Amino acid sequence: MKIDAGIMISNPLEAGPAFKLVEDAGYDGAYTFEGAHDPFLPLVSAASETNKIELITSIAVAFARNPMTLANIGYDLNLVSGGRFILGLGSQIKPHITKRFSMPWSQPAARMKDMVQAIKAIWDCWQNGTRLNYRGEFYTHTLMTPFFNPGPNSHGLPKIYVAAVGPLMTKAVAESADGLLGHPFSSPTYYDQVTLPIIKKGLETAGKTRDQFDLSISVMTGIGATEESHKKAVQACREQVAFYASTPNYVAVLETHGYGDLSKELNQLSKKGKWQEMGEAIDDDVLKTFAVVEETPEALAHEIKTRYGSIGQRIAPVLYTGELDLAADVLKALKAE
Repeated sequence: MKIDAGIMISNPLEAGPAFKLVEDAGYDGAYTFEGAHDPFLPLVSAASETNKIELITSIAVAFARNPMTLANIGYDLNLVSGGRFILGLGSQIKPHITKRFSMPWSQPAARMKDMVQAIKAIWDCWQNGTRLNYRGEFYTHTLMTPFFNPGPNSHGLPKIYVAAVGPLMTKAVAESADGLLGHPFSSPTYYDQVTLPIIKKGLETAGKTRDQFDLSISVMTGIGATEESHKKAVQACREQVAFYASTPNYVAVLETHGYGDLSKELNQLSKKGKWQEMGEAIDDDVLKTFAVVEETPEALAHEIKTRYGSIGQRIAPVLYTGELDLAADVLKALKAE
């Protein structure tokens, strides 16, 4: 299992040194987020200052862009990184797509599958010289002149991972993409009862085998190097669980554990802006269902392995304290496990 780290940056210029630090620590991969900054631009400097770590977007908002744009970006980042880029996409939610990006929204699972297939068709044209003639439900790409064709990529083409929680998106991802980015708001039970069976069916539909598909699992962790930072980390997990649980899109995850009523309670609190009360509504049982809370890096690593060691190909522990020494200790313990 590969171990990845998330990189939070306030300036794209910070990405090179930050990714170098993570690479030197021993991580297998590191990823950027689509937040206040574009997720792709930082990876250019990260590629130039690192040698072996895999560079991932987790996630870039797919529906804010079109397949040709994403094909160009993915191709070039794989080229400049020497074949170390993974294109990680996510759908976002309707208000952001329509109101923030002013882009169309409809049938997100079907649209995502169409987008991934369109990107791969464009890459096939460039890499293998096939005629571009993609006609999907949402996207059509039938024009590629020599001037706009970069030709074969000497480092090959990147994998495409897509974030998914619900059954429809999970099935679409299994059928079209190379891997699934598991949401932090999940659990071994949800993976076993919902995610993995759907992945299996989706792969069978697409004629793919399990070893042709990666599952990357993101894990919320409550751990700190000191008593004070440990309390802050646990509280951060509690608030993060409350935030996710208040979103109607994730109610199926709660219902798997019999916490369906909690979603309505938290959603109402969120609409009233009662953020502190939301965190207080997450008791220890709910917290430890969706986050791994331990006192030491060794105990944390053991629990992560126990829960997820036989499920995925990649693991991404989310650490909330920013303590670099702690991050190094957690990595060391995970590698030992």
